[in-house]
Amino acid sequence: MYSFDDTLRKIETGITKFRFSEHPRSLYDPIEYILGLGGKRIRPALTLLACNLFSDNVDQAVKPALGLEVFHNFTLLHDDLMDQADKRRNKPTVHKVWDANTAILSGDAMMIYAYQLVCETPEKCLKQVMVLFSKTALEICEGQQFDMEFESRTNVSEEEYIEMIRLKTAVLLACCLKTGAIIGGASEKDADSLYEFGIHIGLAFQLQDDLLDVYGNPETFGKNIGGDILSNKKTFLLANALKMANKDQLAALTDWMEKPEFIASEKISAVTTIFNELGIKQLTEKRIQSYYSTSMQALNSLSIDINKASILKEVTDKLMFRQV
Repeated sequence: MYSFDDTLRKIETGITKFRFSEHPRSLYDPIEYILGLGGKRIRPALTLLACNLFSDNVDQAVKPALGLEVFHNFTLLHDDLMDQADKRRNKPTVHKVWDANTAILSGDAMMIYAYQLVCETPEKCLKQVMVLFSKTALEICEGQQFDMEFESRTNVSEEEYIEMIRLKTAVLLACCLKTGAIIGGASEKDADSLYEFGIHIGLAFQLQDDLLDVYGNPETFGKNIGGDILSNKKTFLLANALKMANKDQLAALTDWMEKPEFIASEKISAVTTIFNELGIKQLTEKRIQSYYSTSMQALNSLSIDINKASILKEVTDKLMFRQV
């Protein structure tokens, strides 16, 4: 079995070998820029690890894995533009370095390049992988649209939020795992089990991210705490707080959400205090553990020596058990 570091080296080596056309550079420079910002490369690594569960030949999955990573970065590029974000991985976003039109067109080119790479899937399973990838790509668009619509709504339910993050975040993790499994020659049952593992670990991961945004340590979380509160982002925490709040708490939450001007530290403190009064942190932790447990059940159901899946479990545990 390849280690996680082995798979990361394969992915990084593959990315360094990308060669884009020299003309026009204004189209391809932004692509090289965002791919050069780094990132965890978790998605393509999961593809290779899943493939390796069923085959020693992980090289056959490298090009599709790279395609999934390019596609992921394409979604980040367009998300940053739609969110008008200034920074990505502590560097200026593409639309800030260039402009909005360049970000749109370079993102479109990235999506096309991603499809070209995924098309390098072995012939025997090409159609199955392409159908899965196309379905996933469309679902991510659906998730992003829901996320944008939630910005102007105050009545987003927990169920709506979970469906949004399933589409926007979890399905790509699941796609990466199932793609690797298919290429590796897994049975339909095992490939589906890895997909379910990816869905539930993706939900757990996003809820953990929501939790860390309020209760995390900025030094270990990698960004400032309270950003979701300041932007009134409809997270699992806020959706449940609005549902569980008493009359006074609801009035306070609504007031903070409607204030056009405020002192950031005061808003973060006030909303966090209400979360604490309602036990939102404990509720979120319980739901995270539930999704994590379900993901482990799916992983343990694989018809292989479970010890072979230990690396996959170690990688997901590193993601899940970050410092709060």
